[in-house]
Amino acid sequence: LEIVTHEKTAPEVIAACYDFGLKQGKTCIVVKDGPGFYVNRILAPYLNECLSMIDEGLPIELVDKALIKKGFPVGPITLLDQVGLDIAAHVTESTRPLVAGREGFTVNDSVVKMAEAGRLGRKNRKGFYAYHPKTGKRQGVDKTAYQFFAGNGDRSLPLEEIQDRALLLMVNEAVMCLQEGLIANETDGNLGAVFGIGFLPFTGGPFRYIETMGKEKVVARMQELEEKYGPRFHPV
Repeated sequence: LEIVTHEKTAPEVIAACYDFGLKQGKTCIVVKDGPGFYVNRILAPYLNECLSMIDEGLPIELVDKALIKKGFPVGPITLLDQVGLDIAAHVTESTRPLVAGREGFTVNDSVVKMAEAGRLGRKNRKGFYAYHPKTGKRQGVDKTAYQFFAGNGDRSLPLEEIQDRALLLMVNEAVMCLQEGLIANETDGNLGAVFGIGFLPFTGGPFRYIETMGKEKVVARMQELEEKYGPRFHPV
């Protein structure tokens, strides 16, 4: 549960909200107000990169497979279908101001176009995946989803490349949130990521991931990706 504050929020109000959240059985973190707050903010560049890879021609199922194999409980494209493409489109628009002016960062509008076309994901059984009309059981990729992308699923990349492109943008965004004071500390950043979006639970969260992998190694890998794919991968 994200408890969103601003400069005039009284400490006793924050404490009361925190206590209320705990009584509901929630894991709480305190964040400052801003587009996407914390959880959706770090999720946005991750999902955007996954959609961009589909635009480049990667198969939908390959992107999902890569991130599940990395340790996420659900693939990014499956997540979009489950949440609803109308909700995803709203989040895309609300977080757009975050990246306005960021060098090398382009918002992928595919989910916005899909939602406008009436494809809402699992809720109406029209999304990235096909669903049984009666049971709603998923039946595989809906090939007509590629009409909203420049690619058609005929390209490939090593799983590690897919994983690093998506994951490290999320990690970088988490660090940016800490630098900006959106979150108070690394612990809150770890808790919000693990409990909010299922960030590789066995790693302990993005900041613990950096600590385990080694800051120098993470930075070096991001620099490799920056050289190959552009300045959106510049480590902060």
